[in-house]
Parts: sequence; structure tokens; C-alpha cells
Amino acid sequence: MVRAAAQIFSLSSLLLLAATFIEQAAAHGSLLDEGCRSATKLAKRQAGGITATSGEGSGSVTSGGAAAAKYSCDASQCQLPDCHCADTNPPGGLDPKDVPQFITLTADDAIQSYTLDAVNSLIGSRKNPNGCSPKMTYFTSLSYTNYSMVTEWYVAGNEIADHTMTHVGSPPDTEVSGNLVALNALAGIPYKSIQGFRAPFLNYTRETLELLAKLNFTYDSSASSGVRATDPNSDAFWPYTLDNGMANDCESVENICGGEPKLPGMWEIPMYATFDPSSANGAHLMDPWLEGEPDDVLNWMKDTFNDHYNGKKAPFGMYSHPIHIAANYPGLKDPVGTVQMLNEFLDWATDGKDDVWLVSNEQLLAWMKNPVKASELNTLDEFKCTTPKVDAKICNGMPANEAGLLEHCISDTAGDPLNNSPFYTCYGCPTTTPSPDQPNPPQKNNDGSVRHRISASCDTPFWDPIAGKCLNTGFSDSTRGISAVVADQGGTNTNGSASGPATQGDGFESFNSARKAMSVVGNAVLLSAGLVALAALA
Repeated sequence: MVRAAAQIFSLSSLLLLAATFIEQAAAHGSLLDEGCRSATKLAKRQAGGITATSGEGSGSVTSGGAAAAKYSCDASQCQLPDCHCADTNPPGGLDPKDVPQFITLTADDAIQSYTLDAVNSLIGSRKNPNGCSPKMTYFTSLSYTNYSMVTEWYVAGNEIADHTMTHVGSPPDTEVSGNLVALNALAGIPYKSIQGFRAPFLNYTRETLELLAKLNFTYDSSASSGVRATDPNSDAFWPYTLDNGMANDCESVENICGGEPKLPGMWEIPMYATFDPSSANGAHLMDPWLEGEPDDVLNWMKDTFNDHYNGKKAPFGMYSHPIHIAANYPGLKDPVGTVQMLNEFLDWATDGKDDVWLVSNEQLLAWMKNPVKASELNTLDEFKCTTPKVDAKICNGMPANEAGLLEHCISDTAGDPLNNSPFYTCYGCPTTTPSPDQPNPPQKNNDGSVRHRISASCDTPFWDPIAGKCLNTGFSDSTRGISAVVADQGGTNTNGSASGPATQGDGFESFNSARKAMSVVGNAVLLSAGLVALAALA
């Protein structure tokens, strides 16, 4: 059954999209090339005999641990919310027993029905201890992305972050800034809401970090923590600001650490490895489920989670390229066993606990800037269940409102690059595919209309791109008191629906709850210089 969501597909449209997608995949690669098994490999990054596979090219990854960082920071001078030293201890002087155990959920690459169905198969029916749906960070690149689904994912309360336009490592400026422009223009994501960045292939440089600071990003999440949380030399630091330089990847990335680069106020959220306790070279970063049998990987994840939960409560990360757990992807066997294993892990990790929370990077940073006990998380707006109170029929990422209002961006001209990956959008079709040189092409809609880009003073669920006005009708709140999570709350099949057989690529339930407008800690002030210049390009 075609999902009742923002885009209402006809059968002919679905067939056209599928045929075009498969043809493009055959001619130019596929979503798999945008993910874990790209032909481009990370350079070998090795130290101390510990190897971490990133999933994005099987490179070696380690930092040499805390000792390699040559890091110093005066905690009396570097204080929250604007500065935080790299530290394995929880922030705010909290006792670990009172600290939430965060499981950070992130996904990389394209946003479209296959990938959203995949992540929904893990979190679609889950709840956090306050009854709110989990949120996830999606590091979005543009190849194969359906912009209307980006809008829906964001309006549902999830985080959209930057992963470059065309998925290139050590990216030039235009790949990063162009992605901001395109996501703003075609998905209606406010510039100020795109806070984070992850480098494709985890391949970043000092210059990458300096570019992010120049563009006023809040954080980077490309660095790895490759030493176990229980090791005295652990680099499983809680997120920290770069006022005193980097403290991760010190033996694998040139010209960082030892106090460099100094980028005051910009955060690094390390990616915490999952460890195979039976192997000296058993640290895995992205998609560890591709590196072993499901039963083995389940044991790795449980063992590593226990290191964190029974120790200093550093976040536990689940970093995925969702296409690898997608159902009905052309030419691939459905990964039923892997999806079942991941749901088993999440059931186990949350069962009976009121201090384990599934969160986005955005939520993690909100807590870092204002650390409270797990029992007090409901005091932070970012963790509440808020839903936009919008009943008007506008194209805003809420399926009940926008049905029939989307533009279908596909060309009648043979060979037009736009046909390589047709998409839907609320914000008007471009004349050609966005590129680093032209991230916001001129608009040309099939019906001759002109859609309005989102205003800098409005948030996506309240913006009417057809009328060009902001409704600002507010939010409703359904947050309940914090209590232990009930076991076996997952129960999803590979399609993401709670029951029934897996079906082709449309099981994503697009709207569960939504963000509170303008409430993200640290984002009360609009992005200045760098993004004002970008807005002028739109």
C-alpha cells in the first residue's frame, strides 16, 4: 500500500521512479556507492595495533588514545554552555549513576523511501522513557535524495545535517556550503537548523574543521574514539568544544591535536567505536553489522554498551548507512536477520530502564550545554513531545496538510540530468540538478507557478511556500512523566510496519512528533556572516 504521506504517488509515478532509479543505479552506481562500500577508500589510519573499520571504505582508524592528544584545557576557564574540555567524565559534575545513557542514532547519505523505511524498521514504534518518539540525526547528501522526504523527516522532529552535496571526502568549500543552500531551497530546512557536519568516508582535514567554523556550524562528528571506554588511555570523551584543539584522531589526521586547531565554541561529537572483545583489532565504527554474523555483532554491541553504561556513561553510538538494512532494494537480499538483531539489541538496552534514551546529536548537545539528571530530562524542551498545531492545507511536511500540493521534479527532455534522480518538493522544481557550482538553480514548475523559499524568521511546519507566509500557530505538548521502558517495544519487520509482510519502499510513517520552533539550545541567534552570504545566493 502506498503510504499516506506528503507525496501521493500514483502507480504510474511509482513505476517511473523505480524504473528511473534502477536505470540510474546500473549506469552510474547506486546508493551503495554512497555508503559503506564505496570504491574510494579511506587512507590507512593505524596506531597502537587497534583498527576500526568505518564502513566507508575499510580503512584503519585510531587516535592513539588520550595520550596521543597532547591536550590541555583549564576547566575553570572553559565552562558550559559555550566551552567544554575533552573529558571522559560526565559534564556538570554529575555522578555517573544520575547521568542519562544516551544511544545516539545517526544515518548517512540519501534520504528516500528505502532509507527512511530502513531506519523506521528500528525506531518507528519505539518510545523514550517520557513517552516521546526517538529522534535521529541524518547526515544528508543529495544524490538520490527526495527533498519532500527531507522536509517530512525534519518536521517530524529529526535533525538534518550536512554530508556534502555529492559525497566527497576532504570536501572543497562549495560541497559543504552548496549542500546548505540546496537543503534550504528545496527542502525548506532553515539555515540555523543545519547545525552539524560529517565528512564522507570520515575523511576530514584541519582545513575541513576550519571551514565548518567559518560557516558557523555548531558541531562536527567525523572524529573517532578508538580506545575502549574502560581503558585508562580511553579517548571516549564526551562531546567537547575546540577552544583547545582536537583530542581525537591525533595519530591519523595531520596538523590537529596538541592544542590545534583552536576553534572557540565549535563542538566535536566523537564517534564511539563498537568493540569485538575477542580481537585486538576489533573496533568498528559505522555499520558494524556488516563486519560479522548477527549473533557475533549483537555480542559486540552488548559488551560495548555495558562498558559505557556501567562506567562513565559516555554516549553509545549507532551509526548507519540505512541502505544496508533496507528491504526490497533492487538486486539485494533483504537483511532480515540484521534488522532483527538490531531490534533485539535496542530492546535489550532499553528494557526496564528509565535512564536510557535514544537521541539525535542535536538533543545530545542540548543536554551537554545544560546537563541535568536523567530524572530531569523532561525539563529540557528538546526532549519533549511537541507537535505543530497546523490544520491549514499547506505544503509543510505534514502529510494531512500537504497532500496533492507537491511538485514532481522530472523532465520531459531525454538526457536531462534531472531525470537521473527525480524527486518531489514543496518548494518548486529546479531547472537542473543542484550542483556545487549551482546549488540553487532557477525554478521552473510544470504548472507555471512559483514557490516561495522559506523565510529566515519562520520554521518549516509553519511556512506556506505557495502563499509565501508564516503561520506561527504554535505547538501542542504530549510529554508524559519519565518511567522505565517496556521490553519488546520494537517488533518491527524490515519494512518498518508493526505487522504484516514487507512491501516495496513505502512503509515510512512520516510524522510522529515535531520540534519546538527556535528552541534548540545554542541557536537563538541566527547564523551570521557565513550563512547570511549563503542566503543571498538563494
